[in-house]
Amino acid sequence: MRILLHTCCGPCALFPLRQLRLAGHDVTGFFYNHNIHPYQEYTRRRDAVVQMAEQEQLPLIMRDDYELEVFLAHVASEPEKRCSYCYASRLRAAAQAAAEGGFEAFTASLLYSRYQKHEEIKALGEQIGREFGVVFYYQDFRSGWQEGIKLSKELGLYRQQYCGCIYSEKERYLQQK
Repeated sequence: MRILLHTCCGPCALFPLRQLRLAGHDVTGFFYNHNIHPYQEYTRRRDAVVQMAEQEQLPLIMRDDYELEVFLAHVASEPEKRCSYCYASRLRAAAQAAAEGGFEAFTASLLYSRYQKHEEIKALGEQIGREFGVVFYYQDFRSGWQEGIKLSKELGLYRQQYCGCIYSEKERYLQQK
C-alpha cells in the first residue's frame, strides 16, 4: 500500500516507518505540526524530521505552517481538551494530503508514543478517513518505544522533552520544580 505517515517528529517516526516498510508498504512522510511551541522548538523538530527523512530516504511532504494563533484560538477556552483538537487537526491535514496525493491510506507517528491516547487517535483517524475517502491505517507501534529511542540517538536526531504545545511544555517543566 502507498501510505502517508503523519510525522510529528523525527524520533517518533523511525520505528513506525521501519515497521511499515518491513510490511512492504511504500511510505511517504507528512509534516504538519502547528501546535508546537515555542517557535524555536518548532524549527528544531521540523529540522529533525528533514534530517531523519534524508537519512532514511523517506519522501517528505512539508506543510511548514507555524499556526500558533490558530491552535490557541481552538484550545484556550478548554485546555483540557487540547489533545483532541490537536489530533483531529493534524489527522485531518494528513487525510486531505493523502486523498489529494492518491495515497491508499494514512497513519500517524503519534501511534508510536506511549503517552498518546491511542483509542481516540484511532477513532478520529477512521472518522476523518471516511470524510476524505482514504483509509486510516491503525497499528500500535508502542512495542518499539525503546528501539525508536535507540535509533534516534544513533542517528543523532534532536529529541524533544515534551509533547509540543505550550500546555505540555508547562506540565513538563512545572512538574520539575
